[in-house]
Amino acid sequence: MFDAMFWAALFGIIWVDLLLSGDNAVVIAMVSRQLPSEQQRKVIIFGTVAAVVARIGLAFVADLLSLLYFVSIAAGLYLMKVAYDLLTHDEEEAAERKPVTKILGITLSAFASAVLTITVADVMMSLDNVLAIAALAHGHWILMAIGVALSIPMVIAFAVAISALIERFPFIKWVGAAVLAWAAGGIVANDPLLKLVPHYDAHLSHLAAGVTAVLIVLGTAWVELKRRENEAAAEAGFYDGNPW
Repeated sequence: MFDAMFWAALFGIIWVDLLLSGDNAVVIAMVSRQLPSEQQRKVIIFGTVAAVVARIGLAFVADLLSLLYFVSIAAGLYLMKVAYDLLTHDEEEAAERKPVTKILGITLSAFASAVLTITVADVMMSLDNVLAIAALAHGHWILMAIGVALSIPMVIAFAVAISALIERFPFIKWVGAAVLAWAAGGIVANDPLLKLVPHYDAHLSHLAAGVTAVLIVLGTAWVELKRRENEAAAEAGFYDGNPW
């Protein structure tokens, strides 16, 4: 069982998973920063493990999902929303509210909500990752699970490093949001429905969709933050009437 082919496939799976998990680590780092500092490391660990488990489960239906219309479009739009929410998250306002949120009528703690956000976003981004890893595993699901599981500590370390960088250089969160938006645009462009368009150029469409998604996410987030800034200034009596 543990011959040269096994070890080569295992190394390939770990390497591919790390190469393709950069944007996933960005999500984990940015979502974790919405929580108090004492919970950030925990949500990074729990979120990463939950996301990887979900990714392994996704492998069993990845081929089917890649053929369904609108799945990639929905995944890309969801990821754009995640990027926007991460940019416009109000830390002071969140601290004043009770640390709970409701999803489909179910009340979740801020910690559970963050883990859920990481898991869902990771699954949305991971279809291509899973297909690549499944191809390397040659149908050996145990091998794939081992390879992905071994990458967990590396992804966690990557997420922790990104979180530390954002703490020191806050503008990096805009770079992170741009990375997520770019990934979202690429996901949308890969939807099989769009590939039915005559003379569809996958490369050009990926580029156009990525740029468009980045502009939409960063632009709308900037407008929303300026609106809040002006409202705060108006309440303080300093608003000069300029909407920008």
